[in-house]
Amino acid sequence: RRTQLTQTPDPHWNPIEVLHSEETAYNLLYSRAPTATGRLDALADSPSDRAWLLFRTVAKLAANLRADGRYDADVGTRIGPLALWLGELEPPLASALGDALGHPPDGPTSLVTVQAAELSRNRTIRLRAIDALLEWAELGHPQALAALSEVASDHRTQDVTVWTKALNQITLFGDASVEPGLLRALADTGHRGVRWSALACAELDFRRAVPLITALLEHPDPMVREGACEALGLLEEHAAVPALTARLNDETNRVRSRAALALGQIGGDRALAALWQAMMERRNPKASHLASAIAAFGPPVVDDLIALTTDPDPDLRALACRALGSTADDRALPALEHLAAHDLARTTLGGLVATAAKQGLRTAHRIRARTTST
Repeated sequence: RRTQLTQTPDPHWNPIEVLHSEETAYNLLYSRAPTATGRLDALADSPSDRAWLLFRTVAKLAANLRADGRYDADVGTRIGPLALWLGELEPPLASALGDALGHPPDGPTSLVTVQAAELSRNRTIRLRAIDALLEWAELGHPQALAALSEVASDHRTQDVTVWTKALNQITLFGDASVEPGLLRALADTGHRGVRWSALACAELDFRRAVPLITALLEHPDPMVREGACEALGLLEEHAAVPALTARLNDETNRVRSRAALALGQIGGDRALAALWQAMMERRNPKASHLASAIAAFGPPVVDDLIALTTDPDPDLRALACRALGSTADDRALPALEHLAAHDLARTTLGGLVATAAKQGLRTAHRIRARTTST
């Protein structure tokens, strides 16, 4: 269609009608586009949605080539990012696509400005707008970055879903300017997005948030406690080790697991001692999360874990196998191979120690293969 579009067109010519009547263009573009990977899947949920989106893309670019279309004026379809992506797939088209798109304008005609304004409209439109702004932020658009920073800076004026969507990708746009707003949100423990406040502060390494995040370990909502554990692990906050150790006995398994993971991320003698003691006391028969966390300490714990494979307790031998597999240490392989071949004792949960040893071996070999290929 490009040849025709460069000629003087009929003033009543409608590119959408023409392309709708000529399925060839639609089928060509759709057949050339991947349907399982890439940005396209992020823009539409089903094959029919993707087909319609591609059709509208062709129509919009055709209108722009005729010089009567505004840049990315179809709010919600995100023609610009998709066209840039098509240009990456087909480099010979990149120049023509760039000519069709022109340069993103600043001011009231900019789609980003339109979408930022939509954050004050009804909930459906707000959710669509925040998704679009995040797409633009990924491309580094300054207006989108500013709009998202404004969203993150005051939780009191935002729909909680919009706000948490922004915070889930805080690293795209967050900087020191959002810290006061995030700390204020973190102190509002009754807010439904307080978990995301903690994680956003951790992602941006806001150390002033540590006392507030640590206090959330006592929050009545287990999801908030889990998020606080994750945030403290990301911050690698050694002062939080005692509070995280207490969460190893949390009533919720996900909180216990996240607390153990956080202690493994933080590291140090106190964290290791807490994990080791919790595993040896065998208060929880499903304690594989403790073994995984101990394995994160690497070579220094291997000899102690090998010694644990000779303990009279089958539960402890099985946990030692899981931890040794995760270390992928050369010293662990003979012990695991021996138990896999000979230890038919059953654990409290009914599994064989030999099975745990085989799983440990598979884990070790998988890690070693991945490391070698890397």
